[in-house]
Amino acid sequence: LEDSDLGKELARAFKKRKIRTLTGAKLEEAQAGEKSVTASVTTDGKTETLEAEVLLVAVGRGPLTDGAGLEGVGVKTDRGFVTVNGACETSVPGVYAVGDCIPTPQLAHVAFAEGMLAAEHAAGKNPTPINYDAIPRCTYCVPEVAAVGLTEAQARERGHDVVAKTVSFGAIGKAVILGEGGFCKIVTAKDGPILGVHYIGPRVTELVAEAMLTVGWEAVPEDVAALIHPHPTLTESFGETALALAGRPLHTG
Repeated sequence: LEDSDLGKELARAFKKRKIRTLTGAKLEEAQAGEKSVTASVTTDGKTETLEAEVLLVAVGRGPLTDGAGLEGVGVKTDRGFVTVNGACETSVPGVYAVGDCIPTPQLAHVAFAEGMLAAEHAAGKNPTPINYDAIPRCTYCVPEVAAVGLTEAQARERGHDVVAKTVSFGAIGKAVILGEGGFCKIVTAKDGPILGVHYIGPRVTELVAEAMLTVGWEAVPEDVAALIHPHPTLTESFGETALALAGRPLHTG
């Protein structure tokens, strides 16, 4: 879902806080006791029993369209998701669907945008289609994770000659004060636009909006490098990374 470098950094941050992470694990069973919960978990063929105060289940969600009468009016679905075109219009002209019942990112801000798109199209206007590659993604853990655009792997899969640069928050004064660590990573096409921006660190969910603009407007690193970012702020991480990509690093090597 996110750039692999973000996952590695988050794992290190969790380990530093003595949080154990098991990836690719299968929950076999769970039992609730009076004061704790035990869970049987299999990882790489090895099963162990874990004990904790609480068990949080986060398995995602799916569309709840069964019984809504969609088939009766001719609205097509695929595995429960309503099929729509670029204006969020269903197979029945004049009928629209937005949000979690269509196969797009299940994020509130995506649903807001889809609702506006559908309303404007229904009103006879010609709204700009949503660029789903330019939708910011935020994970509210500690440290926070935020990203927009393509991961480095996705950019390579799409055939881009990729150039990527990462600047540690250790070079950013405000981040040093906050003391959580992290980095900013920018993925670009060689001699081309910024394809993706990836953050991990304090308050990065507030920083990703600037990155969204650059990805959406297909800015090149030199465009961002020409902008002056205020000091001391976390926004400097974006400017420093762009400067490095433009061949003019300031506080980084």
